[in-house]
Amino acid sequence: MIVGYSVMAQDDAAALAKKLANPIASLISVPFQNNTDYGIGKFRGSRNTMNIQPVIPISLNKNLNLITRYIIPVVTQYNITAPGQKQGGLGDAVVSAFLSPTNGKNGVTWGAGTAILLPIGTDEFLTSKKFGIGPSVVALKQAGGLTYGGLINQIWSVAGSDSRPAVSQMLINPFVSFNWKTGAGIGASAEFTQNWIANTSTLWLIPNISAVTSLGKQKTQFVIGPRFNLAAPSGSKADWGWRAVVVFLFPK
Repeated sequence: MIVGYSVMAQDDAAALAKKLANPIASLISVPFQNNTDYGIGKFRGSRNTMNIQPVIPISLNKNLNLITRYIIPVVTQYNITAPGQKQGGLGDAVVSAFLSPTNGKNGVTWGAGTAILLPIGTDEFLTSKKFGIGPSVVALKQAGGLTYGGLINQIWSVAGSDSRPAVSQMLINPFVSFNWKTGAGIGASAEFTQNWIANTSTLWLIPNISAVTSLGKQKTQFVIGPRFNLAAPSGSKADWGWRAVVVFLFPK
């Protein structure tokens, strides 16, 4: 009985880890992604961003899912705008919705939809004060424990404060990971952002290790790794940072 339970738990962890490697898997999850960066800009500031990122899939029919993803940042920063200055509060949210086939072919999964920028930031320095919208697509391939693919979106502002510059921003997010049958994994992702209005680019490289476990009856994933700021607009590059993620899982 003990051996049978161990194998069952291991298979369950492996299946969950595989789904978590897929950003448009039909799995309800609530990630809390914490990013802390140091040595930012000429004032050597620091910034902590806690992204609350629930993923809620909706079954439209037996062949099609609607995957909704929300990114709600909670930001605290010091010495970014000026020495001795602190800002904190909500940043602008991004809501994405992907139409995705229920069953991929040859291990390939894809989704296409819309990304919406919501100016909910509570501080002048944490919001664009612009509503935005644009296309978003994701595609990936899974074979055994290996997952690789990428997400791309482009957002243009369509309304908001006339006192703020327009938004035209592209995000490219390639990712790769490998998960063992225990649910443990290693991976890496990159986050490239192009601001077409300011003509500036930002690039982060984020390797990580992960594990799936149970906290009582609650299935949970833990992820941790460094953040390397390879490119940034003049005066805003960070020396280094780290990312830690706790994901609460609600499998069907």
